[in-house]
Amino acid sequence: MSAPRRAPALSPSRAGDFRQCPHLYRLRVIDRVPEPPSAAATLGTLVHSVLEELYDLPAHERNEDAATAMLSPLWDAMKVKDPTLADLHDDKAAEQAWLADGATRLRTYFTMENPQRLEPNAREEFVELQLPDGPLLRGFIDRVDVAPDGSIRIIDYKTGKTPRPQYGQKERFQMKFYALLVERLRGRRPAILQLLFLKDGGTLVLRPTAEDLDLVEHEIRELWNDITHAASTGQFRPQKSKLCDWCHFQELCPAFGGTPPELDPDAVERALGVRPGAADSAPAVT
Repeated sequence: MSAPRRAPALSPSRAGDFRQCPHLYRLRVIDRVPEPPSAAATLGTLVHSVLEELYDLPAHERNEDAATAMLSPLWDAMKVKDPTLADLHDDKAAEQAWLADGATRLRTYFTMENPQRLEPNAREEFVELQLPDGPLLRGFIDRVDVAPDGSIRIIDYKTGKTPRPQYGQKERFQMKFYALLVERLRGRRPAILQLLFLKDGGTLVLRPTAEDLDLVEHEIRELWNDITHAASTGQFRPQKSKLCDWCHFQELCPAFGGTPPELDPDAVERALGVRPGAADSAPAVT
């Protein structure tokens, strides 16, 4: 028996893809073109796994040595789950240097928080919310802390460096996106949204207001309208930027002389609940 089809949904990552480049969004969400794993993204996944499992230990054992000792076993488990990761590094020396980089990120974490004093309410929490007359929202929150008075703090780990003040809009949108979901699901607006940047030890703290969450809901709805309009017209136009230098899809991008795969109307409808050519149709809402 085939697995039930998941309803069309929007996550902060995919919202960021569409804003960066609608063609990139199409290749990832509709065409589902495979991408080679990157060392940076994979290191982020590994460090996140360590910080999730660290809190399985008794409080007094949550120290830097315990965290760094988890790196190699968790990395081995990742390679068993996805054998393609075995080709991520050129040789054993490169792999060990990469793991040492992960250990450095973990050491930085211990300068920012003392996990022996924390008891998270949730870790890697899957959240999903249907906006009335709008998209289904979903994502994973790295950590949710709840104080004795019920105050909620959302924590997100970033293995990169702190963005300059004029940047960071993507990170702010992501955290407010999660704050909206938490408020609707738990009935209380998070008091603090905190991003920890483990490359340089920087922190970004947001204290969302009711107006902030109203604005991010409006932003999400407008973005979803843009996505479903692109789906109905079949036009996911490329948008060139400096980020194109890191894109694996240039050979499939018209902006670089590439040829994208033929758009499959069935794939569009499965992914977004809208069929190309049905300009007046509305996205599926569940």
